[in-house]
Amino acid sequence: MFKKIPFNGFLYPLAIVLFTLLAASMACAQVQRPKLVVGLMVDQMRYEYLYRFADRYGEDGFKRLLRDGFSCENTLINYIPSFTAVGHSSVYTGSVPSIHGISGNNFMLQSSGQSMYCTQDDDVEGVGIGANEKEGKQSPRNLLASTITDEVKLATNFRSKVIGISIKDRGGILPAGHFADAAYWFDSKSGNWISSTFYMQNLPQWVTKFNAQKLAEKYLKQDWNTLYPIDTYVNSIADDNRYEGKWPGEKTATFPHRTSELMKDVGLELIKTTPYGNALTLDMAKEAIKNEKLGQNQPGVPDFLCVSLSSTDYVGHRYSLTAVEIEDIYLRLDKDIATFLRYLDERVGKDNYTVFLTADHAASYNPLFYTDNKGNGGYLFTRQFKRELDKELQSKFGHSKIIRSVLNYQVHLNYDKIDSLQLDMDAIKKVITQYLKKQEGVAYVIDMETANPGDMFIPAPIREKIINGYNRKRSGAIQIIAEPQWYNGTPRSPGTSHGVWSAYDSHIPLVFMGWGVKPGLSNKEVHIVDIAPTLASLLHVMEPNGNIGKPIIEVLGQ
Repeated sequence: MFKKIPFNGFLYPLAIVLFTLLAASMACAQVQRPKLVVGLMVDQMRYEYLYRFADRYGEDGFKRLLRDGFSCENTLINYIPSFTAVGHSSVYTGSVPSIHGISGNNFMLQSSGQSMYCTQDDDVEGVGIGANEKEGKQSPRNLLASTITDEVKLATNFRSKVIGISIKDRGGILPAGHFADAAYWFDSKSGNWISSTFYMQNLPQWVTKFNAQKLAEKYLKQDWNTLYPIDTYVNSIADDNRYEGKWPGEKTATFPHRTSELMKDVGLELIKTTPYGNALTLDMAKEAIKNEKLGQNQPGVPDFLCVSLSSTDYVGHRYSLTAVEIEDIYLRLDKDIATFLRYLDERVGKDNYTVFLTADHAASYNPLFYTDNKGNGGYLFTRQFKRELDKELQSKFGHSKIIRSVLNYQVHLNYDKIDSLQLDMDAIKKVITQYLKKQEGVAYVIDMETANPGDMFIPAPIREKIINGYNRKRSGAIQIIAEPQWYNGTPRSPGTSHGVWSAYDSHIPLVFMGWGVKPGLSNKEVHIVDIAPTLASLLHVMEPNGNIGKPIIEVLGQ
């Protein structure tokens, strides 16, 4: 029935050629992506730090990022409050507290009045730490939206590896998202990097081996002195001043800091407030790259490493922006970043990875320093606000504890008590708002449950931040907006803080470098929520499911 086809030696070479061309065509059709994406979040980094200490930066750290990358010079946070957990969540979700639900480092569940830490999860246990230790009972479950790291996982059918690393639990957990292979954070009691059963049942052998080196102790035994002669630190005020906080055992908050002695009383918690905390974090990041083989996945399947460098935040909070300690930690961080980038060059390949550097928030000058130099500023005594309001509400309504908390520049009400006693909610809020409007340093007071945002006599950019930051289930009913250079604290509070709408808290650095990035610079206004959709465009994946940002097309050369 079938005619036998005679052997033709010419067909076999032809078949080989056709097969080769087909294979080449399929390779060309492979989605082009970097082998590894690295997010570097520098906690509390003001935009100006890219330039303020640049006369002492080397060529391979911050300057390399600016030279070889694309810098978005006018990147702003478009919500309040500007706190760590909120910033990490917003960078990676492309969203705001109104949607992703992380409305503060701590927030209150309005339905029950329960205080909740941003990554608290009582249904998991710590791994690498004792049972029932709260430091280990952490996960991303409170984050209501997906992250760009989640979307990478989904787009590659979970073949991509995603790992988060930070001294702060929230700095490692929230960026890594819900589908991460692991998130690791530092436990001060043991000096170990730990995780939780949300991710794993036991620490990988390489983490156990890394912990066994006791690097935190080794770093602290070196003490902390300035990298260069202290009289050359011209971008800082005199080291001995009243704006800095000292450790127990220190006579003054001045260099050298004898960390080898201080850790005997303070413990390994001390490393967080030294440059060594950043060095230790990057040591852990390099170990993860090597042992998890990040950047060695299948073609078109990128891995993602989220690194948060937290020690800059701890140092800022203790010593203030004008301190020699701030200048020194950024000079040292510049060297640490240069070393880390060289490691990526060697391990992954210079043209095979994309890195972005940004911050979760910036920070304010110490108000006392500001007023000492004839500027305007001050402190909002929110604890005193609550005490006086409790007395006034008791007097007018005959009941105490109507206010649960003044947290995140918001007044949280005790709805259960108000409802059970059938008190007049509108009358209660009127008493509170009238009191707060009279307080020095308070610019605006907004009843978030009744105000029509379009009718508020508030500048539009601030109004947008108020709306974006309000989560009905987790935010307070009344929002307090501070005047410039005012924040929650007292004149006895050393160092600095953050959390308000002003540029000093909301103008952050953003630099992309590496695969798929066109070098350049732009002063066009972009927002913290634009980072995730930019990465989504770069990687050809969907934006996170709560995303409200837009791709920064200049970064992609479009």
